[in-house]
Amino acid sequence: REHHTYPKLDFTQEEFQERFKRQLRVEQACTVTIDSVEAIKPVTEHMARMRELLAEQRAQWQKVLLQALRESKLILTKTNTKDYKLNLYPYLCLLEDKEYVDIMIQSIASLPLSGESLKILARNLGNRIYTKYCVRQKHQNRTVEKLASIYDAYTNLLAKDTKVYNVLPREQWCKLEMEQRSGPTLQGGEASWPYIVTLELGTLMVDMMVKNLKINSDILNPACDRKLIPILYHMYAFRSTRQVGFIKPHPILTQMQQEAMETMLTFDSSVMPMLCPPVPWTSVKFGAYLLTPAKLMRTLEGAMQHDQLLEKCQNLHPVFDSLNQLGNCAWRINKPILDIIISIFNDRGSDELDIPPPLSEAPKIPHFNPQDPTYTASEKAHMKREVINAKKKCSEMHSLRMDALYKLSIAHHMRDELFWFPHNMDFRGRTYPCPPYFNHLGSDVTRAMLVFAEGKPLGSKGLDWLKIHLVNLTGLKKRSSLQERLEYANSIMEDILDSADDPLNGKKWWMEADEPWQALGCCMEIANAVRSPDPTKFISHFPVHQ
Repeated sequence: REHHTYPKLDFTQEEFQERFKRQLRVEQACTVTIDSVEAIKPVTEHMARMRELLAEQRAQWQKVLLQALRESKLILTKTNTKDYKLNLYPYLCLLEDKEYVDIMIQSIASLPLSGESLKILARNLGNRIYTKYCVRQKHQNRTVEKLASIYDAYTNLLAKDTKVYNVLPREQWCKLEMEQRSGPTLQGGEASWPYIVTLELGTLMVDMMVKNLKINSDILNPACDRKLIPILYHMYAFRSTRQVGFIKPHPILTQMQQEAMETMLTFDSSVMPMLCPPVPWTSVKFGAYLLTPAKLMRTLEGAMQHDQLLEKCQNLHPVFDSLNQLGNCAWRINKPILDIIISIFNDRGSDELDIPPPLSEAPKIPHFNPQDPTYTASEKAHMKREVINAKKKCSEMHSLRMDALYKLSIAHHMRDELFWFPHNMDFRGRTYPCPPYFNHLGSDVTRAMLVFAEGKPLGSKGLDWLKIHLVNLTGLKKRSSLQERLEYANSIMEDILDSADDPLNGKKWWMEADEPWQALGCCMEIANAVRSPDPTKFISHFPVHQ
């Protein structure tokens, strides 16, 4: 240790303190509402009408759910608690009634076309309530003030304008916790709820939604008979040998949501990258986000053995330190690449470039009347198969499109920010960033949008490594030596520069690569370096795999 110091990040202590406050505000809200990248499209009269209808419906649903929740609580107070059944009443009093209702309404917007398994939907609802409760608790028992004061002192280790240390983040944090022992403890305050509680609580919410949320059947087509129909319905699907309960949105609801093309998306705040360095992992239960609970090890919900084994582990310090090291790396958005991706996404997508097309490009679902005597039995069977395949394709396209929409919207929201990804691991010890949609372990498209926040001069060999990295991304020279790859890159410099200058209308050499988007990003970086006054001094932020 005597010859090493902990590396500083390129921020002053004041910047860290400001960032901490911003991240705290994000997590206190529990949800984040951001602009959708589809918002750039002009609003048609039909879209405006659909948005208005949806807003009216949501206001109506909110009233209905509030009423239903209050009735449900009344019934539960009268239930005999001597029964061995779990009584959820106390769990329905932890937040304001309106907060439970908001959580329910939020979950409708993100339901996939093909529906969601009841268990997953219930678990997500239960977890959202648990997270909100945890954040609330940390406020009430003054933990937040304690956290702010320790984080403040902790940034001494990372900030560039303070003295150098030869301790690791985990050690520094533990030392500060020991020094500031008075007042509330940061660790061990919140007991995690048993899996069955989150599941039962979520199931109660889902039941409430299925029973009470209705819509007029003639809302989109005045020719229909008017009757109130449920917007969610419960159905069963067979997965191998098991019967699985599914909650599916009514086609009228999905049609309204698709045609409204709403301009805002709401996410849980833990989906966003962090605006300040994560809290270092110091125990199995404590680390990552400031207020949002996170698991050190991803486990199957309800699998107790993993948690017990983790508690018994003797020395996890090297594991904590590795995760903290990954979490302390700052990132930023590669804006030129993001803008090109968004323009293709909002045009018509592109299957070759892995940007999912909108549903307007989906195959039309054929309509036929099975009672029509002119069809033979085999023709009917064939038509039925066609309908099933078309529906399946639509559903797949919708989920891919939504996934891309979430990633691009998050990236667009963070376009002028520097940010960090807290990490955890699975039971094998493989590490993952906690934010699920948008991170550096995603597909080629997602990786291409991310570069390191801190740049380094290329030096004497850096440009060569960029070129070798580019050839590796094309996948063309897998059996060649590094020297041969470098020579190949130098021989196609014209194509590389053309790709960088005119990606969508030039020769489009980059589109043939195995990883086209990362290749395009690399072409642009090489072009900028080559054209700089001195490539060895060019500051590069580009991640190169070695």
